[in-house]
Amino acid sequence: MSTEVLEAQTVVIGAGVIGLAIARALARAGHEVIVLDAADRFGEGISSRNSEVIHAGIYYPEGSLKAELCVEGRQRLYEYCRTHKVEHRRCGKWIVAPEEQQNGKLRDIQAAAARNGVELDLYDEDRVARDVPEIRASSGLWSPETGIVDSHGLMLSLLGELQDAGGQLVLRSPLVAAESDNQRHLLHVGGEHPLILKTKNVINAAGLGAVPLANNWAGLPEEYKPQQWFARGVYFSYRGRIPFKTLIYPVPEPGGLGVHLTLDLAGQVRFGPDVEWIDKEDYTVDPSRLETFATGVRQWWPGLDATRLQPAYAGIRPKLTGPDGGFADFQIDGPQEHSLPGLVNLFGIESPGLTSCLAIAERVKAILS
Repeated sequence: MSTEVLEAQTVVIGAGVIGLAIARALARAGHEVIVLDAADRFGEGISSRNSEVIHAGIYYPEGSLKAELCVEGRQRLYEYCRTHKVEHRRCGKWIVAPEEQQNGKLRDIQAAAARNGVELDLYDEDRVARDVPEIRASSGLWSPETGIVDSHGLMLSLLGELQDAGGQLVLRSPLVAAESDNQRHLLHVGGEHPLILKTKNVINAAGLGAVPLANNWAGLPEEYKPQQWFARGVYFSYRGRIPFKTLIYPVPEPGGLGVHLTLDLAGQVRFGPDVEWIDKEDYTVDPSRLETFATGVRQWWPGLDATRLQPAYAGIRPKLTGPDGGFADFQIDGPQEHSLPGLVNLFGIESPGLTSCLAIAERVKAILS
């Protein structure tokens, strides 16, 4: 029996926060949009395994996509949450230097943030001690624009607007193969009812699956099929009350931002993520990492009670450079790069992807306009 062939105008692959934001923007711009996802529910991938932090745009090189889209995205996201009643809080964060020799790193971070249009206040030991007396810090940077958001509530709102604009979400529909030429894109969709979608536009927002999908995409030039590394970060939750109402970050470490304290909107505490390079998708949280966590946290919070730590969950960052690589920017490849009309690939969309989601959506919409 031959496989059914259907036509569609625009298909978004991936129903995480990035895919839903893009699909919403395109549907509201008049596209007939279908979102495909292999999972049983939306937001089951990277979007369900992050710290839910709204980042200010501090750490990224001037002129990079991460810097530009984080700053723009943060502004858009706060406004969206306010107008759409998505739960969030602009709680701010401290970046602290436990050791005096790290003070220079904070000044470097402050200068880099200023180049991105983000103003941070640098305070000495006495001022940090007045605001957060339990913290051990020789100095600290205060970021008033950092916050937290209900990521599930955000995705639910984006999905509702997508559907209100006529878009569709189709679950349990893995993309098993794809091929493109200068005329059209053929998407071979698996699942209970396999079919082929013939579409004018396709956006690969598949998160961890974006690179593997591109690497098996017939017609996509080889130079636009990147390599990917997995950096797992685990989180430990903390039972009981804590003396903090803001986020607390140490000086960044290679591959991540150090083991930091984040809060959720219910006031529950998480520490993490750390950085562990792995070969395949694996969300195991090794309880033996607890002592390493405790040691790291005690550098800036000596009063930590390690008996209150317990394994929570793990997330994976889709990295475009490995443990020995440097900074890797978001990669958004459209027809200007690979010369295939209507195709947009999104690679390496790790942090600050959640913060940037609405700005990324506008960037993709502009590419396809």
